Amino acid sequence: MKDKLFTLEEKIAEARLGGGQQRIDAQHKKGKLTARERVHFLLDPGSFEEVGMLVQHRCRDFGMENQHFLGDGVITGYGTIDGRLVYVFSQDFTVFGGSLSEAHAEKICKIMDLAMRNGAPVIGLNDSGGARIQEGVASLGGYADIFYRNVMASGVVPQISAIMGPCAGGAVYSPAMTDFIIMVQDTSYMFVTGPNVVKTVTNEDVSSEDLGGASAHSTKSGVTHLTATNDIDCLQKVRQLVSYMPQNCEEKPALKAYDLAEEWREELRNIVPDNPNQPYDMREVIHGIVDEASFMEIQESFAENIVVGFARLAGRSIGVVANQPISLAGVLDVNSSRKGARFVRFCDSFNIPLLVLVDVPGFLPGTDQEWNGIIVNGAKLLYAFSEATVPRITVITRKAYGGAYDVMNSKHIGADFNFAWPGAEIAVMGAKGASEIIFRKEILEAEDPAAMLLQKEKEYQEAFAHPYRAAERGYIDEVIDPCLTRRKLIKAFASIENKVAHLPRKKHGNIPL
Repeated sequence: MKDKLFTLEEKIAEARLGGGQQRIDAQHKKGKLTARERVHFLLDPGSFEEVGMLVQHRCRDFGMENQHFLGDGVITGYGTIDGRLVYVFSQDFTVFGGSLSEAHAEKICKIMDLAMRNGAPVIGLNDSGGARIQEGVASLGGYADIFYRNVMASGVVPQISAIMGPCAGGAVYSPAMTDFIIMVQDTSYMFVTGPNVVKTVTNEDVSSEDLGGASAHSTKSGVTHLTATNDIDCLQKVRQLVSYMPQNCEEKPALKAYDLAEEWREELRNIVPDNPNQPYDMREVIHGIVDEASFMEIQESFAENIVVGFARLAGRSIGVVANQPISLAGVLDVNSSRKGARFVRFCDSFNIPLLVLVDVPGFLPGTDQEWNGIIVNGAKLLYAFSEATVPRITVITRKAYGGAYDVMNSKHIGADFNFAWPGAEIAVMGAKGASEIIFRKEILEAEDPAAMLLQKEKEYQEAFAHPYRAAERGYIDEVIDPCLTRRKLIKAFASIENKVAHLPRKKHGNIPL
């Protein structure tokens, strides 16, 4: 028995060494942690239990028969984050460049199956050169097995992908189908075709970082939801992200202890300027409403005219969707509509209530927007809100014009409560544009057309540029003092926390993709 135990200890030591000390040192020189170090920093101390430590590849071609590493380039298992169960896999770049083999894929699939069966989040720490070429179609089949499980797990358990090294070719589609992607600056990249292929096909010279680095995907493509400065920062962001989520679609997010106090927020009264054309930062409104230091913004540098993220309100986890007046005046466009729709659908999948803050003058006009599908992309956000069955509350802080009023969680598409601040304007369009259309003849025939236009603008504003006409019809439940917003929302969310809503029986809807 002692001899067998000694052999086991040797095997464990060999598996923990991965591709060898020299390759581990090379990882550290690049400013990257090893696969095991990442798992250590991600999970609660001492909670990790490894699964499949002694697995080896089965390839016998191209000299692979003599190259075997225990674990085959991926560490899989389960542990806890803040005491809650999670399943994790961490690709080991020191073993065959983290390339995916048949056995490697089987280990990941097993973890994903366990996560679905036991209702716990699955976290992937990606650091791989792609498919293991020596295994041919067996490697490609392994990727497809993972993709299929990504789809089956979608909406069942939260899926988070941390890109902590290269992720290229077909490998990018697994993270793309997960709920959130986090990339590390300078050491991670994602692309379907690399710089060499791009150079050959299009004759463009581009670096890996410019083509698919964290900066490119956080500002231009919107592929990544969060960026991190280094591996430790990335793993901390994963832990923070998980804290807002339930374990699975059958549960609600954990309610953190919170002692209600005087929830009056005087600072909210002075954020929106008197001049309707002057911008302000909607993040100030968010911070004034939610629990202190609880707001975690998602896709901060992409489609900045809409702000989305997680927060807590009296200890309750909520999702926030808000127009951002300091960027494009807060209009909805192609990218902001997609960004908002994706976030709303995640929150609805996992029972996270939605708070919507509205200051929107409409949809962005122009040939670029029309030719890039503002119609179907705007419809995505409309579809997402309309389909959502979680508690939904809207606060109109200033403008709610045109079709964008409808889209931004209006009462007409199923919002539970709709509040407005006293200065809110709810109308088909702004007073100037409306007056030019409605009173065109009178303005043209006037002795002083400019003065007549100003007079008609004032008439239109008095008639429509306020929330009371909408409140008369029941489209706004209450016009509230901004200082009372937090107090109102805490009570309103508490009153609908057990909301039950059933969608019509169907296989699934056909969202305008």
